[in-house]
Amino acid sequence: MLPAEVLKQIKGIQLKTSHLVSSVLAGQYESAFKGRGMEFSEVREYQPGDDVRAIDWNVTARMGAPFIKEFREERELTVMLLVDVSASGEFGTVRRMKNEVAAEFAAVLAYAAIRNQDKVGLVVFSDHVEKFIPPKKGRSHVWRVIREILTHETAHRRVGTRLDLALEFLSKVTARRTVTFLLSDFLSDGYERALQIGARRHDVVAVRIGDPRESALPAVGLVELEDAETGEVILVDTSDPAVREGFARLAGERDQALSQRLRRLEIDLVEIDTERPYVDALVRFFHKRERRIRR
Repeated sequence: MLPAEVLKQIKGIQLKTSHLVSSVLAGQYESAFKGRGMEFSEVREYQPGDDVRAIDWNVTARMGAPFIKEFREERELTVMLLVDVSASGEFGTVRRMKNEVAAEFAAVLAYAAIRNQDKVGLVVFSDHVEKFIPPKKGRSHVWRVIREILTHETAHRRVGTRLDLALEFLSKVTARRTVTFLLSDFLSDGYERALQIGARRHDVVAVRIGDPRESALPAVGLVELEDAETGEVILVDTSDPAVREGFARLAGERDQALSQRLRRLEIDLVEIDTERPYVDALVRFFHKRERRIRR
């Protein structure tokens, strides 16, 4: 049995995200993601206005009258959620922790998918793959996905991030092309090759989850900063403008490097944080995808 406060949190996220999908994101998800392609539907008699390029010449020859082939879009998709639960996700200085934002954002994506009859799967990872839920349809399945993200506990307090292992695992368990949302703060190295290979096989979307204090330090004097994944502690004098400027510069360079890397691999990037609502960023992403599909 789940603790009452966790059950309440899950129900709250379920109600909020399902309402959000119904009222704000209805239709935008479907417009942003195409199916796997076109599949044959039927052969019917030619009608004025039909595209002559669709004429089935074999059937036309047998029947002595023009017939055309009709195709329909194979709409069903498989959506995979790769969610980073490493120790750096247990950080938040505004409203919520990064991992809480990740759970809610993943829930929105899952509800949008099942509303369009798509399958949803989950990979929870840190420095290893901690949980895998195969893709399925249905609201009860989404309930399980949300529950697993919110209640998952890593075996060790300090766990790092191995994006490469999560992407390699995805390739092993999914034979067909998927729409893959990779939710992480991307505070990791050594994943470029795996990301490149993953982007060839799947439609990968990077969702970077941050916090304002990861890019700007307040002037509050001496502060101990601890790396959540390694335990390393350093003493920083935040009253020194040079320290704050240097911190901001390094953060900016890190973010720019990530953006350039993803752009080079033609991977979409959605940036959200613990301070602002994520809805606007998601809507902008859907609109961007829809415009690109229409070109």
